Amino acid sequence: MRLRLLSVLVLLSGLLQTAFAEEIGHVDTVFKWVGPDHKIVVEAFDDPQVQGISCYVSRAKTGGIKGAFGLAEDPSNFSVTCQQVGAISFLEPLPRKQSVFKEGASLVFKHVQVVRMVDEKRNTLVYLTYSDRV
Repeated sequence: MRLRLLSVLVLLSGLLQTAFAEEIGHVDTVFKWVGPDHKIVVEAFDDPQVQGISCYVSRAKTGGIKGAFGLAEDPSNFSVTCQQVGAISFLEPLPRKQSVFKEGASLVFKHVQVVRMVDEKRNTLVYLTYSDRV
């Protein structure tokens, strides 16, 4: 019982540390007669463990009827850039690799993720974006 409770708490703490995105803007790429157009969206989020860093993810979103109801699977086309927007400070020591953003790219099975990696030798944070399937 204690092991289950501990597992749930660890899982929830990982979810709480993941950032939430704010849409900055989008461009339509394909006109759809019914439902929203296909588009490329730019979303911003702040690194939850590093104050002074904001990241911007651009990604394709499928429109049409399936896209309107969240049933379409978005293509795996995306990029990430992160900028220093203020004084950098760490809330706690950073692990060498940590997921900082995760958002669904389909109803259930596909996610877009951003992972932060620490390059101690060069005193640099590196951000990588990718998609995965459950």
